Amino acid sequence: MPTFEYAPAPESRAVVDIASSHGLFIGGEFVEATGGKPFKTVNPATEEVLSEVSEATADDVDAAVRAARTAYTRVWSRMSGADRGKYLYRIARIIQERARELAVLETLDNGKPIKESRDVDVPLVAAHFFYHAGWADKLEYASLGSNPRGIGVVGQVIPWNFPLLMLAWKVAPALATGNTVVLKPAETTPLTALAFAEICRQADLPPGVVNIVTGAGATGQAIVDHPGVDKLAFTGSTGVGKMIARSIAGTRKRATLELGGKGANIVFDDAAMDQAIEGIVTGIFFNQGHVCCAGSRLLVQENVVDEVLRRLKRRLGTLRVGDPMDKNTDVGAINSKAQLDRITELAGVGEAEGAERWDSGCDLPTSGYWFRPTVFSGVSQSSRIAQEEIFGPVVSVLTFRTPGEAVAKANNTPYGLSAGIWTEKGSRILWMADQLRAGVVWANTFNKFDPTSPFGGYKESGYGREGGRHGLEAYVSTGQETT
Repeated sequence: MPTFEYAPAPESRAVVDIASSHGLFIGGEFVEATGGKPFKTVNPATEEVLSEVSEATADDVDAAVRAARTAYTRVWSRMSGADRGKYLYRIARIIQERARELAVLETLDNGKPIKESRDVDVPLVAAHFFYHAGWADKLEYASLGSNPRGIGVVGQVIPWNFPLLMLAWKVAPALATGNTVVLKPAETTPLTALAFAEICRQADLPPGVVNIVTGAGATGQAIVDHPGVDKLAFTGSTGVGKMIARSIAGTRKRATLELGGKGANIVFDDAAMDQAIEGIVTGIFFNQGHVCCAGSRLLVQENVVDEVLRRLKRRLGTLRVGDPMDKNTDVGAINSKAQLDRITELAGVGEAEGAERWDSGCDLPTSGYWFRPTVFSGVSQSSRIAQEEIFGPVVSVLTFRTPGEAVAKANNTPYGLSAGIWTEKGSRILWMADQLRAGVVWANTFNKFDPTSPFGGYKESGYGREGGRHGLEAYVSTGQETT
């Protein structure tokens, strides 16, 4: 197979002007934190410090919740759905206008390839705001019960793997349904959330409707514990999700939790093999494997496993790993040193447990956080790398003989977020989808998202849905109670 050399094609950083320090966004203004120790956010590809960010204390969270409550009571809950929709449309258009700036900022702060930020993340962010803007004046037709209206103040905590996209997943439905928001981005990727705060001001969004507080776990816990928060929306690890569920048990607070995953990508012997190989690569190596619904368990029908492995290894040899700002890059940097250490540890466990490890052996940059796309074959069902979420560019290959065995192995996990099926038989796809305990099942594709389609999981992958009409349900009340 010929190898092509690519000249560097770096995206310009000139479209982004990153301030040396950032405050909190409360009540429509950027304000200084009342305490807390400022922290640095770094470019994971170079370890360059990008900015110093304020750490919100419990007092800051209280100020944000009070601002959100005032905006909800005096403005947002009284506004017509049509008028709320106008603000969402305006935000969506500004996101499109500033798309290049947001894509570059996301790549610098997160480490994902610029072509993913540019072609996937930012367009989907705008699409979510456009989609939910359309729902804002049509809630009574969404089968949400009689007189659906906002719950009140929503606390939202989002992860570092899709910082701006997860913000859109959370903020857009909350605003469309008449709620106000206090959002905390991940401490390693706060910059696009703070840029979104600027967009809110540019769109003349009423002060207090969206508030953004930065910080680490203590800041998120302050949001969870605050008595003025009516509903929580969290995307992140299963461990933290369980802590949140315990914290709000016995309270009036609602919650949606989108947690970890160990998705099965199931390849039958009649699959279109070239298409399946591309689906496998997209399923696990997209965004460096930092995807909760990644196809990290590859289940291959026994009689074609050698062919699949041969083709997969050849394809991985063509992936370009390196500078995320280069438009030719396929696999970027791991988001943080802590995440790299976890991936490295679990990969070592896989070898120790007897699985066969392979990677492309490609050269890696000398600075930053990097991990080669890696394949483990000969993996047993009980292996830790087949059961635990690695959240990195590592795929474990298992085999099966019959559809029933494939279902049994796919469901043999504490998670239930996603699955993929590769076969030419439509009847098999429908039967498998009915048997698999996964919130999303893709057929002859993987990692395809659309704001009109609900997303969520079963078991330790959380509860509730985001996106589509179903995603509106968690943000509305139809009872007679007042907030």
